[in-house]
Parts: sequence; C-alpha cells; structure tokens
Amino acid sequence: MAGANRLALFDCDGTLVDSQHAIIAAMAAGFASQGLAPPPDEAVRRQVGLSLEVAILGLLPPGADLGAVAGIAAVYKGAFHQNRAHGGTVEPLYPGLVEALDALEAAGFLLGIATGKSHRGLVATLDHHGLNGRFLTLQTADRAPGKPAPDMALRAMAEAGADPATTVVIGDTSYDMEMARHARVAALGVAWGYHAPADLLAAGAAHVCHDYAEVPAAVAALIRV
Repeated sequence: MAGANRLALFDCDGTLVDSQHAIIAAMAAGFASQGLAPPPDEAVRRQVGLSLEVAILGLLPPGADLGAVAGIAAVYKGAFHQNRAHGGTVEPLYPGLVEALDALEAAGFLLGIATGKSHRGLVATLDHHGLNGRFLTLQTADRAPGKPAPDMALRAMAEAGADPATTVVIGDTSYDMEMARHARVAALGVAWGYHAPADLLAAGAAHVCHDYAEVPAAVAALIRV
C-alpha cells in the first residue's frame, strides 16, 4: 500500500537478548516442581520463541500427565520473576544491537517486537537495558496467539500503520520465520540465537545475518516498495 510505514519487527529471546540460561533454569524449576527430570538444555533452546504452555508441552516426556503443564508454567513464571527481582536473571544484549536500532531508525524504520515472552517479562527486559520507548509496538504471546501463528505480526502491522510489503520480521528461530511466512511478510534470520541457519532458511528466511552490523542493510534490501 502506498504510504505505508516501514516496520522492522524483532523477536526478543535469542535475537535481542541471550536469555537461554535464565529460561533453562526456570524450566528446570518448573519440571522439578512436578517430580519430573529437567529437559535437556538443547531441547529447551529448541522451544524458545513459542508461548510458554506450548513450549512445555513440547518438552514433556512421553506418557507424562498433561495436567502438569499448568503447574510447570506457574513455577516457571515464579522462578523467573524471583530470579529477576534478586538479580539472578541474566539476559545480555547481543553485541551491536543498539547501533543497529539506531541505523534502522535513521533510515526511517519503525521498530517493534513480537515475542513468546509475557508482556510483563518483555517490559522488564526492555527496562533493564534502557530500551523501553525504542519500540512502537510490543506483541506478546499472552495477548495474542503465539508463533508460528501470524497474529502478532498482523497486530504489529496494524499498530504501526505498516503492511506486508513494508514489514520485515527479524528472528533466530524457525517459529519466527514461519510467523512471517503466514503473515506474508519478509523474514530475516540471525545466526547468533537458538536455531541453526539451515533451519531458518528451510523455514522461509530470505537471508541469515551473522552480525548485527549486517542487519540494517539486509532489512532495507527486503522491503519491496
């Protein structure tokens, strides 16, 4: 659509911040609360990006009581909140992120986030890094269907006055790429997160960046109008 705004829509975990250690620790606490062995670290990383309950379902061992999901989710949230409150949650920014955001804004892009985090968790992360206010639209899996459904991308575009031809999703997992494909927007993968570049390309990424310095030009190249 002529005159539509240009939107760079970022994932959070594994794309903006490296949150794997906090996520793995909270998931282990949740599983322990139900008498279950913690899932392997790599299995947890593979689920990052999905909404919490869907991720837990994907990690339950065969034959496990599906009723355990709610209890695991409650303990996970509590553990994450407690760790954050006591300084135990470490989610460092990936190198070069702030400079990439500056470059995208200077080029006229609006910024947004679509994440499997809760809204409270996302805001806490952005506050911690002084990034609240940088993103026009914040889409979280507790306020819309999670990835790979297109809903968060569609809501972000509506809030930003963008459309599919002027929007790029930037993320580290196949779920991000699938969300972009379902929303009919361009998808840009990043190689520093939790899924391999080959998985991102197979899921629909047009390109995979290996450093944040590559992102602004790669985003601009994917805008079709």
